[in-house]
Amino acid sequence: MYYHIKSEMARIISCNFAASTSHEQGYNMEEHAYLLLENGHIYEGKAFGARKTAVAELVFTTGMTGYIETLTDPSYAGQIVVQTFPLIGNYGMINEDKEADVPALSGYIVKNPADVPSNFRSQGSLEDWLISKDIPGIKGIDTRALTKEIRVQGVMRGMIAHSKELLDLELVRREDSERTVERVSCKEWTYYGPEDAPLTIVLWDFGCKGNIIKEILLRGCRVILVPHSVSASEILAVAPDGILLSNGPGDPQQNMDAASELEKLLASDIPIFGICMGHQVLALAAGHTTYKLKFGHRGANQPVKDLDSGRVYMTSKNHGYAVKISPDGLADSEVTFINVNDKTCEGLSYKNGLHRSVQFHPEGACGPKDTGYLFDQWIAFLKERKDAAKPGN
Repeated sequence: MYYHIKSEMARIISCNFAASTSHEQGYNMEEHAYLLLENGHIYEGKAFGARKTAVAELVFTTGMTGYIETLTDPSYAGQIVVQTFPLIGNYGMINEDKEADVPALSGYIVKNPADVPSNFRSQGSLEDWLISKDIPGIKGIDTRALTKEIRVQGVMRGMIAHSKELLDLELVRREDSERTVERVSCKEWTYYGPEDAPLTIVLWDFGCKGNIIKEILLRGCRVILVPHSVSASEILAVAPDGILLSNGPGDPQQNMDAASELEKLLASDIPIFGICMGHQVLALAAGHTTYKLKFGHRGANQPVKDLDSGRVYMTSKNHGYAVKISPDGLADSEVTFINVNDKTCEGLSYKNGLHRSVQFHPEGACGPKDTGYLFDQWIAFLKERKDAAKPGN
């Protein structure tokens, strides 16, 4: 035990973030910071993280834990994230728990961050990590009041600045047309797992969380990660056993090119499974539509109901859009899950279960694991199909 603790402490001490600490940067820890909303409201707090200005969509997440996964989730690209739970940063930052190497969010807002983390796995403080990644933030504001305002007014754009003179309402209200999926998707094909694995899965990357890859590898498959711009013919050329559509940021209707390619694959007999953005793009390919929610669903312990069994599962979510079933869509489209709170669509099935998708995250690592069975079911389904196709069966 003594050796384990000593080794662990040596690992922590030897770990060093890319940037200097806030003290080495010469930051004033009591420096004021301001949040300007597009409705003109201003919140005043203390500077936290990198000292820079940020303008982006403002969203809140309800998770009591999992802030490391939140900070590194590519689906937060182009957004300023508000943590509704007031105490954040108590276990520091841990590289092994991140969802992506490069964080994509624009800013971070917390009420009461921990200055000194308390966990044997910690590799540094939350603020030092934010500084090292050049992410600005605010601490000490009433995040409960801010969350209530977003719930009433709906999602708004906001600006973080460290001087009132820098606040610019015209800039905040300016529409952002960035195609965030292009920013966070991989640029080239990447291979994971052994070539002789029993199943090969093509993972279509719209901003994939690392834990999706881990969950598929844990089930003994080979994973081929492909960019968002991949074509149907390129995927068919590798003859995968299944196609997995990842999560991702932004408006799903910005990905109509991918939906068009996916429409071609819907006619094939290769099973498709979509998660979050993948669920939405698959729905667009099937002729349905998407719309923006008033304030979205983000965080852990979000209830969804399985319409087949009637069971309610607690899930992890991060999405600002939802699917609307169209009478002009695929005739055999079937809703499989709904959101318990607002009855929005949380899952779909096509062609008698050949293709399926969910709006929530069965790989969610910030607490709930209730729906991890969906990966087990899908992999078992792929194996059964492959075995049945063997000569003599």
